[in-house]
Amino acid sequence: MSIEPFMQRALLAALVMGPLCGFMGVFVTARRMSFFSDTIAHAALAGVALGFWMGVKDPTVPMIIFSLAVALLILWLKERTDLLNDTIMALLLSGSVAFGMVILSLLKGFRNELDRFLFGDIFSVGWGEVEVAMGVTVGVSYLLFRHLNSLALLTAHEDLAHVSGVPVRRLNQLFVILLTITVALSIRLLGIVLVTSLVVVPPATARNLAQSLRQQIILSLFLGLSGAVGGVALSYPLNLPGGPCITLTLIAFFIFSLLISKLIRLNKSLPGPL
Repeated sequence: MSIEPFMQRALLAALVMGPLCGFMGVFVTARRMSFFSDTIAHAALAGVALGFWMGVKDPTVPMIIFSLAVALLILWLKERTDLLNDTIMALLLSGSVAFGMVILSLLKGFRNELDRFLFGDIFSVGWGEVEVAMGVTVGVSYLLFRHLNSLALLTAHEDLAHVSGVPVRRLNQLFVILLTITVALSIRLLGIVLVTSLVVVPPATARNLAQSLRQQIILSLFLGLSGAVGGVALSYPLNLPGGPCITLTLIAFFIFSLLISKLIRLNKSLPGPL
C-alpha cells in the first residue's frame, strides 16, 4: 500500500519533532518554563507578520529571529529588573501579539497563510522543511546530551550547580535558544495556539509513571513520538486537522497515565498477604 507524498512528509516531520519536543519538555516542566514556551509561541505571530510585511515567501526565518529576540529579552529583563517572571512573560506575550495583529491588519491576502501558522498544517510541510527539522533535531539533541548532567543539576538546584562550576548563565542562555528554535519550528506541526502541548503534555504524562529523571526522559521521548505520529495517522482517515488530533492524542495518553498511576498507588496501599 503506497503512502501519499504529503503524508510521508507529515509523518517524517512528526517522527522528528515529536521526540525532540518531548525531550526538551522534561526540563521545561521541571524548571516551570511552560509559560515561557507559550510566550515564545505567541511572540512568533509578530515574526510571521513581519515576514509577510517584508514580502518574504516563507516567514519561518523572521519568525525564529523575532522569537529569539523575545526570549533573550525575557532573560535580560529577568536579570536587570525586579519584575517577576510571569509578569515579564505576560507583558511580552501581549505586546508581541498586539504588534503582530497591528501589522496583519495593514496587510491583505495572507489569511490562508496566517491560519497555517495559527492552527498548524502539518500536511503542507515540504521536503525542505523536513530536512531542516532533521538537522535541527540532530543539532539540538547533540547539545542537550552533551550538557545533560549539567542541565539536570541546574534543573534540580541552581545554586548547587553554580557552586559546582556549572556556567549557569551561559547554560540558561543556550537552553533558551534551543527551546525557542524547537518551539518555532514546531509551529508548522501544531500552530501557535497548540504548540505548547507538544512540549508540556508528554513530560507531564511521563512524570505520572516515571520514578527517575532517566525514566521520565525515555518515556517523554516515546510519548512525544507516539502522540505526534499517532495524531497524524488518525487525522488523515478521519479527515480532521493534524494539529488538534496530535494534541488530543497526547491528552488521551495523559488521562490514561493518571489512571495507571492511581492503580499503582492503590495496589501499593493494599495490605499484603498475612
